[in-house]
Amino acid sequence: MSLETRIYSVLVVSSSEAFNSATLEMLPRSNYQPICFTSNVSEAKRYLAERNFDFVIINAPLPDDSGTRFAIDCCRSITTAVLLLVRSDIHAEVNNKVVSHGVFTLPKPTSKIIMTQALSWLASARERLRRLEKKTLSVEERMEEIRIVNRAKILLVSILHMTEPEAHRYIEKQAMDACVSKREIAEGIIKTYS
Repeated sequence: MSLETRIYSVLVVSSSEAFNSATLEMLPRSNYQPICFTSNVSEAKRYLAERNFDFVIINAPLPDDSGTRFAIDCCRSITTAVLLLVRSDIHAEVNNKVVSHGVFTLPKPTSKIIMTQALSWLASARERLRRLEKKTLSVEERMEEIRIVNRAKILLVSILHMTEPEAHRYIEKQAMDACVSKREIAEGIIKTYS
């Protein structure tokens, strides 16, 4: 169990005041903030254009959409865990459509206990997404470093007439001697010879 307390941002998309009130009671400010409420998909899209949310909770159907397509679209973001609540008579059908996209579903009506459990699932999914985000960022940073080092090697080859292996060794040696990264040496080379 982690001792770290996470704060999750939540967007609730629901046209039911009763659902909104009940949901707000289950989201203590100590763990969930900001909590934004909207009654339709159009407004929810505007919220999502302005900022990312950790959780999107959709109480379907909505006045302007069934909520299914919107739930799938929300899952395209690497930062969002989505819960879609649908009528129990169509739950199995909707779940089959959205499960492959990473959308969690619950049949309505539901209990406070099940909703609390669903919030726990969303937290687990969001933490998994956080780890994937970090891995993606580190891979992207590494790729950027490789591009910069390669650009510096090309400059050394074309201006100082080194071979590619000589340019590579030169950058590595300079980085070791100066106790800095190869990227820093490469950036210096690019600045000097560009």
